[in-house]
Amino acid sequence: MRQISVDIETYSDVDIKKAGAYKYALSPNFEILLIAWAVDDGPVQSADVLTGGPEAAAGFLRLLQAPDFVLRAYNAAFEWWCINQWLKKNISDAISIPISKWRCTMAQAYYCGFSGTLGVVGEAVGIPQDKRKLGVGGSLIRTFCTPQKPVKANGSRTRVLPEHEPEKWELFKRYNAQDVEAEREIARRLAPWPLPEREQKLWELNCISNARGVLVDTALVDGALHIGDTVQAGLLHEARAISGLENPRSVRQLLDWLNTELEDDLPDLRKATVSELLSRGVDSERAGRMLEIRRQTGKTSTKKYDAMRAAACNDGRVRGLLQYYGASRTGRWAGRLVQVQNLPRNDLPTLAFARELTRAGRLDMLKLMYADVPDTLSQLIRTAFIPAPGAWYLVADFSAIEARVIAWLAGETWRMEVFEQGGDIYCASASQMFGVPVEKHGVNGHLRQKGKVAELALGYGGGSGALIAMGALKMGLSEDELPDIVDRWRKSSPRIVGLWGDLERAALRCVRDCAAAETHGLRFQREYDPQTGLDFLTIALPAGRKLFYARPYIAPNRFGKDAVWFSGMGKDTKKWTAVSTWGGTLAENATQAIARDCLAEVLLRLEAAGYPVAFHVHDEVIVEYPENQLDDVLALMAAPIPWTPGLTLKGDGFSTQDYYRKE
Repeated sequence: MRQISVDIETYSDVDIKKAGAYKYALSPNFEILLIAWAVDDGPVQSADVLTGGPEAAAGFLRLLQAPDFVLRAYNAAFEWWCINQWLKKNISDAISIPISKWRCTMAQAYYCGFSGTLGVVGEAVGIPQDKRKLGVGGSLIRTFCTPQKPVKANGSRTRVLPEHEPEKWELFKRYNAQDVEAEREIARRLAPWPLPEREQKLWELNCISNARGVLVDTALVDGALHIGDTVQAGLLHEARAISGLENPRSVRQLLDWLNTELEDDLPDLRKATVSELLSRGVDSERAGRMLEIRRQTGKTSTKKYDAMRAAACNDGRVRGLLQYYGASRTGRWAGRLVQVQNLPRNDLPTLAFARELTRAGRLDMLKLMYADVPDTLSQLIRTAFIPAPGAWYLVADFSAIEARVIAWLAGETWRMEVFEQGGDIYCASASQMFGVPVEKHGVNGHLRQKGKVAELALGYGGGSGALIAMGALKMGLSEDELPDIVDRWRKSSPRIVGLWGDLERAALRCVRDCAAAETHGLRFQREYDPQTGLDFLTIALPAGRKLFYARPYIAPNRFGKDAVWFSGMGKDTKKWTAVSTWGGTLAENATQAIARDCLAEVLLRLEAAGYPVAFHVHDEVIVEYPENQLDDVLALMAAPIPWTPGLTLKGDGFSTQDYYRKE
């Protein structure tokens, strides 16, 4: 089987960062400028398609007519979609390269624990400088791949063509060819750790699902944008009148004003800080109102509506919502464009009525019916996703999936029995913690809240801080009682506490001794390639894939205790840096990864059964289907998974022909 490494450079009048690659390539003005490719280890060839037309790519097109090839690219979903659109437009609308013919080096890099652009990953895996992509790519792309603002200095051009910048065009062709070299070298270095076949199928499915797209209610989106702009303008006008500030949105200006008004020294104006100040009250009525305005103007509701409007294609569908392996530590999917993984919850009892008012642009009625219009718009975001006319949304999610998985992984039998019997894990946990029966809305029902916050916060080794972060204080618990809750929860869950230690010892032993270690069905291994110098700590999961920790070593952590360190992306710096881990974090990684694999199994089952997945959010799948077959979908979710014997799963859900929501 021949492997064709390929990279393309393209032009479109659509902003790819705002609209995504799918809408970008669907534009009538989309075109491929350059194609560079190489067969196996052969020399890189290139075609100047912009100058020479489709005929310039004849050599590349001939390769695609043979049956014995696969195509490889970095972020291959882009090449797959763009080349297919170009073929339909310039060669024949009957020609299409199936996604199964593609292999994605970016997906493989994500699988191996790396993430980022081609250049970032190339540096992380140690590609020699002469094989890395040229550092002028961003400038060249801005020159040739995007529309230009017509000004006198550029002759009022709206686009730069090769004849306008011939030297830069030649450099661009070199850049295009160098991308193939860089991608091929990354693939060579990662070859000992190929993407498993099952993961290849999931990557293909993600591309197909993204290409299907999700229909949005454009009337709701337009109404929300109009209302949001009007409300924001009114709040800004009011804030100026109260404070006299030129720009009340400026954090520095507003913070200085509030500190003067309150005779205080507030540290910041983050969401949590503002909410805490409002909840406890402030002495100044003017300051209180300014804080309330800050909270309302800080809502991101209209930003998501902006994203929907920007990404919606001519058929009203938003494409490209999910990134395969976006969370490279666990393999979970990440949201793109509209960021469906962090949609606001909706608990309005009159959701349908609020939608209709918003679709009609009735700000007057919204103000009359709802005290906080920005919050109302925020709660309506989910409902902007709608099934096609006559179709159904079949919405199903795993019930308490992480709690089920960690109990199964640790062998905490009493928890597994609760799930098998359909019990309430929050009540059961509180009962174990306090040694008394606990029933929801019944005997000792007040203790359920403590069981709930403990379950949500403490499974991965967290303490009082984790309880606070999970909202314990907002639930009415006092800070003084939190250590007791932590202690009781850990005593009631000794096998989970033991899991943290077992995983940490296995990881330390594996890294220190370069010897495999196995515990709780997870196999730890040190994997080193002498040719490239790549070195990983890997954890083999029940589904057959692995978690990767690059360049592991042992050094003291901030507590002076020996810990496993590895190279990872820093949360704040977004650069590769040294990261430490411990048993609680390893338990979190493994639990979330296994939960992800359970979802992946369901995605494959649904597609095989003919139920197309529109999108999925965390552990919830949304199927768009012409009939109400919710029971079938729930049955597929609850069916046993062969590689998790004894794990009891349950699917809950609902069906609707109206709009997506959170029940």
